[in-house]
Amino acid sequence: MQLENQFEEYRPLLFSLAYRMLGTRADAEDIVQDAYLRWQSASSEEIRAPKSYLTTVVARLSLDSLKSARRKRETYVGEWLPEPIVEPRGSSAVEMAESLSLAFLHILEALSPDERVAFLLREVFDADYAEIATTLDTPEANCRQLIARARKHIRGRRPRFKVDRARQQSVLEQFLFACQTGDPSHLLPLLSPDVEMHSDGGGKVAATINPIYGADKVSRFFKGLAKKGVGVGLTAKFVNVNGDPGVVLMQGANPNSVVSIELSQSGLIHRIFFVVNPDKLPAANWLAGYGVVNLSAP
Repeated sequence: MQLENQFEEYRPLLFSLAYRMLGTRADAEDIVQDAYLRWQSASSEEIRAPKSYLTTVVARLSLDSLKSARRKRETYVGEWLPEPIVEPRGSSAVEMAESLSLAFLHILEALSPDERVAFLLREVFDADYAEIATTLDTPEANCRQLIARARKHIRGRRPRFKVDRARQQSVLEQFLFACQTGDPSHLLPLLSPDVEMHSDGGGKVAATINPIYGADKVSRFFKGLAKKGVGVGLTAKFVNVNGDPGVVLMQGANPNSVVSIELSQSGLIHRIFFVVNPDKLPAANWLAGYGVVNLSAP
């Protein structure tokens, strides 16, 4: 019982580590369960430092899974986005760090598996270089190089300012209304000139295959959707998406998509994420108790 209680104490930490590495809830939960089985069968000598032992086990299991997942994603239809973690808006749960946002996880996708694991262990979980070297079974000097490369790649894309949640919620609501009308005069003032739009349908539902870049192209895209009547009848359930203000768009009683935005320092939309792959959407019964907002009015 003591071993089980110890493991449960670290479970949230282990899940957050595995999720950051893999970007999918089910895979992260599987990794944590595998770590639990190893924990049960480990000798007392192996687990003198429980937190370090479990972190290393989860990191290694995640690394193996990530390498396999990257090979599968080479044949994925369109762009692959992380599975959103959807929670009630105003939830009393602990605020998620910036390193759990969809925007940040999306940036991590460009790193190699070794770079991703080394960077997360060092930057997010404050592991020392010796521990990272043991986890990756590589010299410390190589770990430092991996982390340096990851930092260099991420530096130019990672926000360096604190987002005002009220501003983000307000812009999200205005954005949804503007998309519904398709009127560029409503949409363009909300968009950063270098805005990016990313969507993930997984080949199962209609979605853009490639990202769309630039305010004009993004605006024209939503204008075209509005003309075709795409989105008519959708309602919105405002939620937290990976700790940030977000929304689940509903088609009747079923979730249609999860939307998250990232703001620039000027308060304009810099990145838009549409997750429409049904395998990554929250369950309809989980959302049943939420109030809905009709998108026909701001």
